[in-house]
Amino acid sequence: MNEKNFEYLRDQLKYTGFGDALESELKEKMQKEEPNFTLTHNTQYGNDTAVATLNFNKSKESDMYFFNSYKVELQKENSKEALEQTFYINKGSNITMKEAYNLMEGRSVNKDLTSKEGEVYNSWVQMDFKQSESNGNFKLNHYHQNYGYDLEAALSKHPIKELETPKYKEDLINSLKKGNLQSATFLKEGNEIKQYIEASPQFKTINIYDNNMKRIDNRKAQEEKQSESQHTSEKQSSKKQNQTADDDGPEVPKEAKKKRKSQSM
Repeated sequence: MNEKNFEYLRDQLKYTGFGDALESELKEKMQKEEPNFTLTHNTQYGNDTAVATLNFNKSKESDMYFFNSYKVELQKENSKEALEQTFYINKGSNITMKEAYNLMEGRSVNKDLTSKEGEVYNSWVQMDFKQSESNGNFKLNHYHQNYGYDLEAALSKHPIKELETPKYKEDLINSLKKGNLQSATFLKEGNEIKQYIEASPQFKTINIYDNNMKRIDNRKAQEEKQSESQHTSEKQSSKKQNQTADDDGPEVPKEAKKKRKSQSM
């Protein structure tokens, strides 16, 4: 067995989201020196079950093995049939297991991908469940940089508390880029309300859901942003007026005014 090849594949599995649970089985399969083999990985996402079958092939010219692809079967809680999709391993940045799950949930993932010519490019990827490829996969739609989706600008249209703190804002954006359904704190009429958001590059916006995972109309959400901005503006205006009154000095009570007037007489 090629030890360096084993270490490379072990790390590749780890960075593709399969952890180190398959390490010993990987070594056993490689030691048998068969032309190809598979490994199986089970993951639970809430009440959904994802089973990944990892495919390895041995080079015909050497003792090197290659991790070529993995097929995910997703059994959703309320669905009789499982969804299937094969994800291919490239030299560049691969779709991780969690990102694969997010794609199969219908969400979008932002990745640095490598073209056939070897050029690295950034793109949002989203699965199209209405179209299938010749290999049986669902088609993956790509929204490149020149498509014009600005996630930060889309977020700024909503009264999200996390955007006020640079670290929280960065964490929120990074999570959405991985395709996660992320909780966020919305400010409404001075109250903090927990809701869920996801990136929507196709429509250059974000999707918002309430605690019951019911989708909220974007127009309504943006109106709430305007309302919250107006509420904040009124509070600041009131505060400034109070400060101005304070700067003019304390108001003299009417009785004191009368008293001073009589004294001057």
